Amino acid sequence: MDLLEEYRRATFFFESGDPLGASKLLEPIVEAEPHNAAVRQLLARAYFNSAQLGRAEAQLRALIEHDPSDHYAHHVLGRTLERDGRFREALPHLRLAAAMKQHSDYEDAVRRVEEWLGKQ
Repeated sequence: MDLLEEYRRATFFFESGDPLGASKLLEPIVEAEPHNAAVRQLLARAYFNSAQLGRAEAQLRALIEHDPSDHYAHHVLGRTLERDGRFREALPHLRLAAAMKQHSDYEDAVRRVEEWLGKQ
C-alpha cells in the first residue's frame, strides 16, 4: 500500500464531505505509522465529523499524550467532549487551547461551554 497516496485519497474524501470514507482509509495508515501526528489528527477530525466521538477522543488523547503542547488537539478534544455532553471534562481542554493560542474559535468554545455549565 502506498501510504502517501492513501493519505491523499483520505484527504480528498474528508474535504469532499465524506468523513466516514476518509476514516476507513486513514485507519490502516495510523496502524502503519502510529507516530504520524498529521494522519492521526485527520483521523480524529474524520471521526468527529462522522459522530464517532469515542474514537475521536481516543485519537486526540493519543496526540496529546505524544505532544501535550498541541493546542489544536486540546481544542478538538474539548469540542468532542462538548458534543458528547461532557461539559465539565471539555472545559479544561478548551481553556488550555485558548491559553496556548489566541483564536476566536477557541474563545467561542470556552464561552459556550461555560454558559452550558452555568445553566446546570
